[in-house]
Amino acid sequence: MQVEGTRLYRVRDVAGHFDVSAATIYRAIESGRLAALKLGTGTGTYRVLGAAVLAYEKACARAACDRSGAVGSRPVVVG
Repeated sequence: MQVEGTRLYRVRDVAGHFDVSAATIYRAIESGRLAALKLGTGTGTYRVLGAAVLAYEKACARAACDRSGAVGSRPVVVG
């Protein structure tokens, strides 16, 4: 899916983009790692702004690099 920064996406569409379950996306929303708009009252419905999807994707990629120790992910101390 090509993500547009100003478009609103359903949770299932975001889950499909990342190839994860909707439950994973809901956990990311509830933990505050993925910003979303809640529509309605009670359980409501979430919509995720494309810009938030892109920011979350970047944060996940950064975290993956930090965990893997990939070149360029951390400063190198020589000496």
